[in-house]
Amino acid sequence: MRLPDPPVPGAPDGQWWPPAMLDPEWVRGNADAFDVFHLHFGFDDRSPQQLGALVAALRAAGRPLVLTVHDLRNPHHADPAVHTAALDVLVPSADALLTLTPGAAAEIAARWGRGAVVVPHPHVVEADRVARPRPGHDGFVVGVHAKADRANSDAPAVVRALAPVVAAIPGGRVEVVVRDDGPGRELASGLRDLPAVDVRPGPRLTDDQLWDHLSGLDLSVLPYRFGTHSGWLEACHDLGTAVLAPDCGFYDQQAPCLIYHRGPSGPDAASLAAGVHEARRRGAGPRTTVEERAAQRCAVAAAHAAIYREVLG
Repeated sequence: MRLPDPPVPGAPDGQWWPPAMLDPEWVRGNADAFDVFHLHFGFDDRSPQQLGALVAALRAAGRPLVLTVHDLRNPHHADPAVHTAALDVLVPSADALLTLTPGAAAEIAARWGRGAVVVPHPHVVEADRVARPRPGHDGFVVGVHAKADRANSDAPAVVRALAPVVAAIPGGRVEVVVRDDGPGRELASGLRDLPAVDVRPGPRLTDDQLWDHLSGLDLSVLPYRFGTHSGWLEACHDLGTAVLAPDCGFYDQQAPCLIYHRGPSGPDAASLAAGVHEARRRGAGPRTTVEERAAQRCAVAAAHAAIYREVLG
């Protein structure tokens, strides 16, 4: 049984807030309610000292810590030092480690001398939508989602490099989704005059709207400066949308995708162009099935159960 996330007093309704479970006082007051503390995300705002206090509370309560390392570089932090300092506390302290790819496991071993069990990312899109046929459309549509609030997003540079390539393809267009807030409007204004670029400002997409958007693309380009793994990539794999990802993470180990080179000064235009043309040549992207995702979900659950048994002795 997994405990529900306890409500945080004063947190705005429907907005993410740092989990109460990360408070050592919560651990001390609820130690009898759980056997294993499994941490994935949510510790961005915690200092190394606060994370050390969390670990100490778990040790005092006799509760093991399991950590899944999703991000070796936090996509929200321009300075990697903050996230590295957090991992420097959590990774050595964890009773067991998991991660999503062999490359990430190798980096964990090199940086901290710890072994991590590789467990794949499960499906992101629900089964009924995974089973739905892809809608048809005219032309060749390349999508870039411009997350103006993410430190690792380099959407403007990626769109500028894509625009002349896609404009030369009959029926080609680059569909750019941006938020209609201040930063989003500024970003949109700098892209509107590019050839074959369709800028679509609006509020944050719901899950169903996002699945509709991704299903309407022939290719989704991840405009990341840095990163490790991607839930966006998994959603595209669920929906059969091809992905062109940068070589700064372990995306091609996570799910089938095309790769472009990310240099110190930005995306490499030649490899971006090559990826676009290869995606057009291949046609529909590789797509998982409901049966494959169900079997994977069972395997992921079994792997977690085995790790929990191990740390509980």
